[in-house]
Amino acid sequence: MTEKKILLLAVASLFASSAVAQSPKTTVAKQGVYIDAQGIMRWEKDKKEASFFGVNYTAPFAYGYRSINRLGLSVEQAIKDDVYHFSRLGLDAFRVHVWDAEISDAAGNLVSNEHLKLFDFLIAELKKRNIKTIITPIAFWGNGYPEKDENTGSFSAKYGKKTALVEEEAFKAQERYLSQFFKHKNQYTGLTYEQDPDIIATEINNEPQHSGPKERTTEYINRMVKAIRNTGWTKPVFYNISESPKYADAIVKADVQGHSFQWYPTGLVAGHTQKGNYLPNVSKYTIPFDSIPGFNNRARMVYEFDAADVLAAYMYPAMARSFRTAGFQWATQFAYDPMATASTNVEYQTHYLNLAYTPAKAISLLIASRAFHQLPRLKKYATDTSFDAFRLDPETSLSEMNTAEEFYYSNTTTSTPVDSTSLRHIAGVGNSGVIQYEGTGAYFIDRVAEGIWRLEVMPDAAFIRDPFERNVPEKEVARIRWQNHLMKLNLPDLGQDFQVSGINGSAGSGSGAAGYQFRVSPGVYWLVKKGKQNTFTAQSRIGQIKAGEFVAPKASGIHLFSPFADKDKVIVYNPDWNNKALEYVHGEIPVPTLLRLKLDTTEASPLIGIQSFVEDQLGLSPEESTALKTIVIRARTGNTTPLKIKFGFITKQGDFFSAEAMAGGEFSDIEIPLSTLQKDAQLLLPRPYPGFLPLYYRSENDHAFNLQDVQKLELTFGYGLKNKGNTEPNTLEITSIYLK
Repeated sequence: MTEKKILLLAVASLFASSAVAQSPKTTVAKQGVYIDAQGIMRWEKDKKEASFFGVNYTAPFAYGYRSINRLGLSVEQAIKDDVYHFSRLGLDAFRVHVWDAEISDAAGNLVSNEHLKLFDFLIAELKKRNIKTIITPIAFWGNGYPEKDENTGSFSAKYGKKTALVEEEAFKAQERYLSQFFKHKNQYTGLTYEQDPDIIATEINNEPQHSGPKERTTEYINRMVKAIRNTGWTKPVFYNISESPKYADAIVKADVQGHSFQWYPTGLVAGHTQKGNYLPNVSKYTIPFDSIPGFNNRARMVYEFDAADVLAAYMYPAMARSFRTAGFQWATQFAYDPMATASTNVEYQTHYLNLAYTPAKAISLLIASRAFHQLPRLKKYATDTSFDAFRLDPETSLSEMNTAEEFYYSNTTTSTPVDSTSLRHIAGVGNSGVIQYEGTGAYFIDRVAEGIWRLEVMPDAAFIRDPFERNVPEKEVARIRWQNHLMKLNLPDLGQDFQVSGINGSAGSGSGAAGYQFRVSPGVYWLVKKGKQNTFTAQSRIGQIKAGEFVAPKASGIHLFSPFADKDKVIVYNPDWNNKALEYVHGEIPVPTLLRLKLDTTEASPLIGIQSFVEDQLGLSPEESTALKTIVIRARTGNTTPLKIKFGFITKQGDFFSAEAMAGGEFSDIEIPLSTLQKDAQLLLPRPYPGFLPLYYRSENDHAFNLQDVQKLELTFGYGLKNKGNTEPNTLEITSIYLK
């Protein structure tokens, strides 16, 4: 053959291989997507433009996995619970950077283990809810954050991100890994990732930071694409362009069909809640690569975004609007907190999103999803606060969507529905022109048929600390309360005297609404017009959910003490200041997670103890005061024999009520029923000076113990112990104290 013919054949072959990814005929069952010649992602089934909006979620891997396991919970059940909430929020997209560090060895071989199994389980659960996935199989980094990395023996641990993008042996390890990863068959679906139509694309790796010759960058990408394609993969391949903007031209030269971007418009890890109007930060998403030949024929996805450290609930729809104006067809927030661990916001402190614990932000995300799907691609808007059916108000922390059939709001609004007679879906927090509700949790109301609606009510949520501070598992930042509240609902389709009945045992009034009003607790309910027969059951499907499904966390225990969160509130009684009696010990996370008291004194009657102010952490309702029955102290002693401790509460009237318990040599939950607390004498702390003044005080009041009166806790030990010179360490270590 002549050189010209060889060149022509090579070009033809290149176009043919590219066309495989573009063709709408390649994916099984024509339920996936393809990218056309203009770089637009379209449905294979009807060629219509596709768009997807959702979240990143990390429960199968790294700290997400470890933190759920440490609570003794099933990770599978945690995933099921969260995926239900994804569906409840109307999300249809999932992405996560797979921790290759946990499922590969140094040579790049795929390791079949619990993490891979859980990832498959998550994919299968998402599939049940019709949520689509883009897989990012390489993350490069370790599995530690916010703890130390474990030595997993993976190729990423061996080479690191920088070396992995330039060194030949690292290329080979990644090629081997990708080849095995994309041939892997999901044990729950029985499908490879190529065969599963709900997995629509792949992004090769997470946030690559390229260096060295640009030609090597193009080569790297093409080799990874080839490794994936050689497994039979025919779906679109994306590659990140925003992390290495100086290499953008080399990246665009590679054989991929789309490029990925991220957006953190308020920065990251402020260490506190960012307050004020941040709409200017999200007014526009600027892409600087439009002038690169070939870029405008590539699809665009946002693999991660968030208004980090912002608790207000108005940012997400504005970001969704700016994404659509910039031409994006996929956007996934980073990262949704697993409900099982969301009370502490430890995993990624700069991000905080969960339907139960941040209801307003979750409803704002729901509204953003509707905006992302509804707003035309590339259309520009004149204002940041009002566009199409959407309204934003930073002052009242409000996102709102108001159409003939849908009415959603993230906070109390004065708006009324566009047309209450044609309304089909409501979701919100607080009050509106159609609902008045006393609770603080989110609620959802959906029309199932004429005169029949389904109501879902989440429990109340309350912040007790700034969730964007540095957090640890013992430091609760938000609480859940299950309470019965009055709801007033004015829907023409129901009238004013409709029946309210719980689904699956939810505890509503059951006797019907009077004058549009009824009382309701967290759960799911049928609302049925008077005289209307309801033939629906708990198993009836409503979109992607069943009528009887309901997922919510249990009521929080009312946290009393943790070493990290409350160390500045501790007053110690140490009779011998020549000896150090109190110290904080660092745990797996590099902050104090354990308080150690050490009795090492020359005093004839040894005793050591602490007091801590807790009134501001309680804030109990009468219902909660009645429900809480037990003090739980998680502690251990360094002694060979159990150690007697005394624990009690000091009230605002000056009374002290205490009980004794025993601490063993292993960490355990020491439970003290509140009913066993008896009147006692409290320590006077700080210790009065001079030292001959009384150490104890016992009130003469006749008050009975009431949890709502509690101001301080007191814990002491030393009773019956030998003083200094004893071979025992005489220590007590405490990790947490709480009520349940």
